[in-house]
Amino acid sequence: MDKNILITGGAGFIGSHVVRLFVNKYPNQNIYNLDSLTYAGNLENLKDIENKENYTFIREDINDTQKISDLFKKYKFDTVIHLAAESHVDRSISDPVSFVRTNVMGTMNLLNAALEIWKEDFSHKMFYHISTDEVYGTLGETGLFTETTSYDPNSPYSASKASSDHFVRAYGETYGLPFIISNCSNNYGQNQFPEKLIPLFINNILNKKSLPVYGDGNYTRDWLYVIDHALAVDLILEKGKVKETYNIGGFNEWKNINLVKLLCQQMDEKLENPVGTSEELITYVKDRPGHDLRYAIDASKINKELGWKPTVTFEEGLSITIDWYLENKGWMKKVTSGEYQNYYEEQYK
Repeated sequence: MDKNILITGGAGFIGSHVVRLFVNKYPNQNIYNLDSLTYAGNLENLKDIENKENYTFIREDINDTQKISDLFKKYKFDTVIHLAAESHVDRSISDPVSFVRTNVMGTMNLLNAALEIWKEDFSHKMFYHISTDEVYGTLGETGLFTETTSYDPNSPYSASKASSDHFVRAYGETYGLPFIISNCSNNYGQNQFPEKLIPLFINNILNKKSLPVYGDGNYTRDWLYVIDHALAVDLILEKGKVKETYNIGGFNEWKNINLVKLLCQQMDEKLENPVGTSEELITYVKDRPGHDLRYAIDASKINKELGWKPTVTFEEGLSITIDWYLENKGWMKKVTSGEYQNYYEEQYK
């Protein structure tokens, strides 16, 4: 049966990898990429598939209630993969309201639109909501986040994502809307917007700028290669159980300072710099408010029940990621200059 799959936020970092995977893997499915093209949306990330017959780009904002309702009626979406979100913690601290607007109210708009056209028949329908491990709060030196860990968000970003998770579950319990939720750890890989740690530091090393590390650098994160995340999304949609939550993690934890030193080491090797050159750029800066000490995901459920596991180690994935940025300096230049934002006007108008 042909499906009409809506992927929100498909011009973003994770979303673009999910869109590409689905467009290429499912030529008989209609893949609709809905994105408002905020600063983090970059259609150039998808130029390799933009002319595929089963791909349609829609520039709309999930905050526009009427437009979202009209799109569901027009295209009869039967599957939603919801990635669209404001996602940068530092931005949420300076502008929390925009995170509530997009992450909570935008999700509500999608839920209401889906419910309106699905309510007579929920068969073969799915609302797949993609969230973050940050909703669980922070861990001490030991322990892992599981699917049953209580929510305890500490930043405006994580609070907004926690709220949207709760609303998705509430629509499932109250109205019978079929849903799945996944919570992932920190993603890294190709095409990531350079406000995030890894691409930012790659770019700073290339430009001999400082590498600002928060606090003492001992904050710990689990890292997930973005293509492995996309493969997990596909698997969960195909085999996951309705009303279930799946945690997706890379099965590896890194303290920020150790990650930065590994990045510096790999960059020096690839650039043929003297050993230690990039590490000299490390500077320690004032910690940000509400900074969670440690995140660590227990991904054993998706591993045991669905058979998913990462295809690369962090060291391998980081090396692949660095190689991509070194081979695509033009992409980085367009993003940092803002030139990438002209792509929609040039290609779609």
